[in-house]
Amino acid sequence: MIDVQRLRILREVAEHGSFSGAAAALLLTPSAVSQQIAALERSLGTPVVERTTRGTTLTDPGRVLVESADVVLAELVHAQERITRLAQGRAERLAVATFISGGQLLLPPALTGFAAAHPRAELTVLESETEESLALVREGRAELALVYHFDGPPPVRPGDRSGLAWTPLLDDPMRIVVPAAHRLAGLGEVDLAELSGERWVQGCVSVGELLDGYAAIAGFEVNVSCRTTDYGFAVSLIAAGVGIGLIPSVALAGPPPGVSALTLRAPAPTRYIGLITRRGKQSPLVEELTRNLLAAPESLGLR
Repeated sequence: MIDVQRLRILREVAEHGSFSGAAAALLLTPSAVSQQIAALERSLGTPVVERTTRGTTLTDPGRVLVESADVVLAELVHAQERITRLAQGRAERLAVATFISGGQLLLPPALTGFAAAHPRAELTVLESETEESLALVREGRAELALVYHFDGPPPVRPGDRSGLAWTPLLDDPMRIVVPAAHRLAGLGEVDLAELSGERWVQGCVSVGELLDGYAAIAGFEVNVSCRTTDYGFAVSLIAAGVGIGLIPSVALAGPPPGVSALTLRAPAPTRYIGLITRRGKQSPLVEELTRNLLAAPESLGLR
């Protein structure tokens, strides 16, 4: 059995690159850190770090352990917190991480019934983008996250060592949004190549990178008039005539006045929305909120 304290020490050694750095972070002596790592290696029967004059690096077995460390330690912290709350008669806690545009539409209908059924549950909603949300769930600071990805594989794949699970929720096609007075307004469908002479409003850094790639395929370079990190602000600028934009369908639920949303002919990008949880058995609160979120797209007419 792997000793949890030694696993924690190994994680610090990996993070700081030396026994002395790990010792300072853990308030131990370098000798104590060295002894604990040596004991871990004896119990495993294989080295987990390589010691050099410039510090330490992980061996392959060491990397396997560190990849698992955050998951193991987060599960223990989460279990301890639940046990403490139960012992003290306190309500259970549920922290949910979400990105703005998805959370704004999908989270409220899922939480309405949840809050009514669990009025004493301590619910916390954390605004964060996908990479931060993955870390929040992995480290036990959130139990569930609403995240997204664009082309390519999801952020978590079966069989990886993150300890996380991905559940698909909704395909969210990207739309071209133009001012209501634009020459293409109301057209329905367009080819990206038809937009080569336009000025663009970017509502997200990752969408800007996505658009650059698709524009290159269509044979033009994107001319940006404004870069923002909020789709609502981007749409308001589009309505004012500042430019056109590539906006996810979910962010256009109940299209605002002053703009027209067009469908892109293939090849066209899609945003994929899903849920991140830790692998294994979930608490009843996480299971219920997951069910509510999976039902939200249909209740909103998005399927």
